[in-house]
Amino acid sequence: MSRIAKNPVVLPSGVEAVISAAEVTVKGPLGSLSQRVNRAVRIEREGDALFCRHVDGVEDANAQSGTMRALLANMVIGVTRGFERKLTLVGVGYRAQAQGNKLNLTLGFSHPVEHAMPAGVKVETPTQTEIVIRGTDKQQVGQVAAEVRAYRKPEPYKGKGVRYSDEHVVIKETKKK
Repeated sequence: MSRIAKNPVVLPSGVEAVISAAEVTVKGPLGSLSQRVNRAVRIEREGDALFCRHVDGVEDANAQSGTMRALLANMVIGVTRGFERKLTLVGVGYRAQAQGNKLNLTLGFSHPVEHAMPAGVKVETPTQTEIVIRGTDKQQVGQVAAEVRAYRKPEPYKGKGVRYSDEHVVIKETKKK
């Protein structure tokens, strides 16, 4: 059995899980998340904990049980605390402004960039050069952050662009004459 899948997913108070044959739904104070269950994994509830057990005779079931356990743990964290990614704009004239469910970016192009946020994801701009993306679904928050970063990735010579707040950009040395 997978070492990760051996650990139970503990459901804190205020969080409930509904398990069906094909799907698991976790409801909490911040919302509700659903995930399809892989056919190689069966989910069992024991008290206030969920266990992911692999199905015998199915190829790759061991790895899938660990993956399913990690997804369930992320769902529980998402409906209780939520997830956030912070982005930083580095460059002269680079600005961001949140308006409702849209993010307006000025990134040195001849036109402004407008990124619409999907349902379940909120965006804030504490300053003009900081972007905070929040949501309950870890995968969705990470995907939106990656899409915003992709508009202008950090370049290696001056470090200008959109980067994660904890990202370290290695600056290359310029060519010598």
